[in-house]
Order: sequence, then structure tokens, then C-alpha cells
Amino acid sequence: MTEAALRIDKWLWAARFCKTRSQAAQAVAGGKVQVNGERAKPARLVRPGDRLRITKEPFTFTVMVLAISERRLSAPEAVKLYEESEESLAAREKIREERRLLRQAGPILPAGRPGKRDRRLIKQFIRKDE
Repeated sequence: MTEAALRIDKWLWAARFCKTRSQAAQAVAGGKVQVNGERAKPARLVRPGDRLRITKEPFTFTVMVLAISERRLSAPEAVKLYEESEESLAAREKIREERRLLRQAGPILPAGRPGKRDRRLIKQFIRKDE
């Protein structure tokens, strides 16, 4: 954590926003990462104090870079590399809660093909209309 600047794709990988450096480079090249409000390239240098906006569907992280690390750190250590804004935390928690509620609602469609009894009921229903 001694360097003053580091490539953004390396930093995203070290801070555990991406599983691999190539995924981090693809995210940056694809416009999923903004540095200080501007679209960045994978070779863009990131320094402490830079504000990043990282989009990982369906979530958006807004973080302030606090430190630089060339190595990929453990999750508790990686969190020390950045500080997430309160608005970002609140928005992510809101989306997480909405998704949880949708999951609890259960499936709308029946689970699988109709069984023997169901087919009989369907046939009876169709024949009533004739």
C-alpha cells in the first residue's frame, strides 16, 4: 500500500470488486466504471481521493479510494482500501430488500408439466365449452 497511483483494473481486482483482472478490465472498458465522473480506460491511474462509480447490475457502488494495493487482499483488508458513500449503501440496501420481497412472493407459473389429475381437469374444462 505504498504506491501513490495504480491502474484502475488492478485496483478493482485488489479491492475485490472483480474476481479477475481481465473481468475488471472488461468492466472498465465497457463503461461500468467512472472515475471522478468521467468514463475511464483500464490503464487509467487511480489515486487516493478519487471517487469511483462502479456498476455491477443491479447494484451501483459509489466509493472514495482511500488506499492503493498491488496485491489482492482478504475481504476484511480490501474494505480498508475504499469508503462507500451513505447514499450508495442506502440505495443498495433498498434494492436488496425489493429483490428479497419479490423472491418471497413465489413463482407465478405452475412448477412443471401437468400431472394425470391436472390433465383430466383440463380436458373436463375444455369439453364444457363444446
